[in-house]
Amino acid sequence: NKNTSDTERLYKALVLGLRDYVSNNKFPGVVLGLSGGIDSSLVAAIAADALGSENVQAIMLPSPYTGQESLNDAKDVTNYLKIKFSNLEIDEAMKIIDKTLGKFNGKSFSPGITEENIQSRLRGLLLMALSNRYGYMVLATGNKSEYAVGYSTLYGDMCGGYSVLKDVYKTTVYALSEWRNKNKPATALGPDGTVIPTRIITKAPTAELKPNQTDQDTLPPYDQLDDICLLYTSPSP
Repeated sequence: NKNTSDTERLYKALVLGLRDYVSNNKFPGVVLGLSGGIDSSLVAAIAADALGSENVQAIMLPSPYTGQESLNDAKDVTNYLKIKFSNLEIDEAMKIIDKTLGKFNGKSFSPGITEENIQSRLRGLLLMALSNRYGYMVLATGNKSEYAVGYSTLYGDMCGGYSVLKDVYKTTVYALSEWRNKNKPATALGPDGTVIPTRIITKAPTAELKPNQTDQDTLPPYDQLDDICLLYTSPSP
């Protein structure tokens, strides 16, 4: 349709792709980790539009570094989308793993990337356990910008049977979110109106794996990063 934008066509394609995959593989529904960030919020919206709100289970998996604002934002998303919501804290599991690891070869280590990845992998473990128990398919929530530069965790946030945003750059994630707040495709099964709170779109993106963390601590701003990534994927002149 010449009257539709690239953003609209992409959103509809993401909905259709997920709907077909889940339907063809006869999953009863999907489960995803909902962080209060824009990526998981958009995945939740696409899932609700593809499958119906009643077939989407969101899980908040807070650690000691998860801010109350993120918890509030995640809850708002579930209210807007009318999807099911559960809260599984990972604080105690983090302590158990830290104690189990202890000192390795008699050496002590300062907290760092190991502890950050443990949080992500604990979340992946719990989501996969819920998938095994109830038959839901886990949706991975990472985007192409993160995957391109390794800003994700193997066996953690990369867990899932289907990665909705694996070919979607971060800047496009924002565009899709803003578009869906103002529009609803005719075939979408989710609710009308705003589905992603404005604060999620405007706040600085963060993995919240350590105090006061933002993505731009270690990455360029996403508009710059995406321009670089596009240079690698665009045909040579």
